[in-house]
Amino acid sequence: MRSSIYRLHIWLGLIVAVPVLAWASSGLLYALPRVVEGGKVETIDATRVRILPSDALNRASEFAGRKLPTTALTLLTREGRPVYQAVGGLGADSLLIDAETGTVINTSARGADAVLSTGTLLFFCWFVAGSVVVGAIGTLACISAASGLYLNLTMWFGRLLRRN
Repeated sequence: MRSSIYRLHIWLGLIVAVPVLAWASSGLLYALPRVVEGGKVETIDATRVRILPSDALNRASEFAGRKLPTTALTLLTREGRPVYQAVGGLGADSLLIDAETGTVINTSARGADAVLSTGTLLFFCWFVAGSVVVGAIGTLACISAASGLYLNLTMWFGRLLRRN
């Protein structure tokens, strides 16, 4: 029985270690911005920003025809122009609002309603799939840790019993 627990412990350790290693190494890429985003960091020319953040949110809602559930508004430079990026709630796609003219730029070829509903559906699928994967890996890690504890305890108690 101990040899089968040992084999189970080894395999579970490998199964759990591979995704954790991939997760950690992908996070390390963000320490190297040139690798992830092309290496170009553009500064925002504050003199070109003429639209207030509240006006940008209002224009995005007017574009959609209803009050959008915006969770983040970021000022950034895109193609040399300052733009606000309004990110919708529950993983919806974003709208860009030109900070000079106030023009709303749809980041998708579809309408704003389709963008929000598709984004919500994608977020839900990602959340459920991610939860299942993380839960499965967590469960396997717990089983691996428990089998490792069992193997260590039986080894130490076995040595103690042999000495006496």
